[in-house]
Amino acid sequence: MLALMTLRALRSASLVRHLGAWRLPGGGPGWRQLADRLRLLVLDGRLPLGATLPGERELAQALEVGRNMVAAAYAALREDGFLVSRPGAGVRVTLPEGAAGRGGDPLLGSNSDGLIDMTAAVLPAGAEVHAAYARALARLPEALPGHGYEPIGTSALRQVLAEHYSRRGLPTTPDQILVTHGAQNAFALMLRWRTRPGDRVVVDHPTYPHALDAVIDAHCRPVGVPLTGEGWAVAELVDAIRRSEARLAYLVLDHHNPFGVFMPPAERERLIAATRRSGCLLAFDETLVDLWLDARPDVGTPQPDGPHVVRLGSTSKTFWGGLRVGWIRADARIIAAVAQARASLDLGVAVLEQLATAELIADGEAALDDRRAMLRARRDRLLALVAEHLPDWRVRRPSAGLSLWAELPSPASSRLAAAAERHGLRLAAGPRFGVDGTLERFIRLPFTLPETRQEEAVRVLVAAWAEAKGAPKRVPSTEKRLGEPIF
Repeated sequence: MLALMTLRALRSASLVRHLGAWRLPGGGPGWRQLADRLRLLVLDGRLPLGATLPGERELAQALEVGRNMVAAAYAALREDGFLVSRPGAGVRVTLPEGAAGRGGDPLLGSNSDGLIDMTAAVLPAGAEVHAAYARALARLPEALPGHGYEPIGTSALRQVLAEHYSRRGLPTTPDQILVTHGAQNAFALMLRWRTRPGDRVVVDHPTYPHALDAVIDAHCRPVGVPLTGEGWAVAELVDAIRRSEARLAYLVLDHHNPFGVFMPPAERERLIAATRRSGCLLAFDETLVDLWLDARPDVGTPQPDGPHVVRLGSTSKTFWGGLRVGWIRADARIIAAVAQARASLDLGVAVLEQLATAELIADGEAALDDRRAMLRARRDRLLALVAEHLPDWRVRRPSAGLSLWAELPSPASSRLAAAAERHGLRLAAGPRFGVDGTLERFIRLPFTLPETRQEEAVRVLVAAWAEAKGAPKRVPSTEKRLGEPIF
């Protein structure tokens, strides 16, 4: 993924690597299979908009196929609006008018296009969100005499967040908090302040796709450290930080997306101590910290973070993605420096959203208990459905988080995502979560959908998996088709 995103003129070798095993026996005409795979690379963000593709002859030679096959695939994509040809400019990636809202990102798919969407691991808002906004609106007159610009955040929210961290065993003062437009914005601000073009940034592998996008947008190079269902190898993580001379490490320790694992206190302390003098800033993404499902993890007695540790938080996973409020918890000197670097971007988060967030954080534990119970039931139902209908898939039972990370019997994640969309299900292929097109053996399955919707999704998965393996299987005519295929 990342090699493609860093280049505007795509080399045929890079494109071939990301196409992977795109052609299946019995999967239909070769030109159509090639067009389908290229289209998927565009829609899930692995082919950047505006990129120039290799010429027909060059790509045909690299793929060891006839030029007519590549020409037919390009023609189909031009007709569908995914490619545009201009004299002297080659063939460039674009989006058809009807897909412009997606912007090459599965998260931006329409909610009303008839497809089941399993690309975003998020929940709808609960009743507590509306109630928090109502209380915030009643408090709004308190803020109206001021100018309304809050580049660091309202004192009310920063105080609530400081108390929240202190209750967790990390004594915090309001000057250690900076309020942001979500955790993604918080990470982008850290990149803007901390890194320079060409710097290395160590990340979990797999990790959040948008975190990888942010690293590339900052003109930095991600260094992925593999994770397993058992967790992290701290020695390898520390070694990667030292060898790469990374300026920043972005890690999801509570609880990892998509594995759902938690780094134990002893390992965490060893990581923090081993990197204290490395020159690397550790950014811990804690957007899932409160979404433990089976039992609250034992965090031990938290040790002081030190000046090389920052924590990124958000309301998007716990309460509602539409709230768009996040924060950075760090040494006060870092907060002041990041706030100064932020000034050219924006002047802070809307006051009403901050007031609503303060209400939720201060009084949200009961709502979180309800959401955990709902997620436990949905996780267990999806696990049972996958075990029954896709028994050759390997899926661990996550103790936290919002999704399953399924290992496929063969490296066919991109083929599966393309087939699923034709059958009415939108998935994010495994390589969307990795570096350089890897993770083709994996697919992420959020368990945030209601149980009845999960049953529909698994039915479609069965048909799509049969097709992706090279044995096309039609959805039985007695079962309802969920939306028209987009290609």
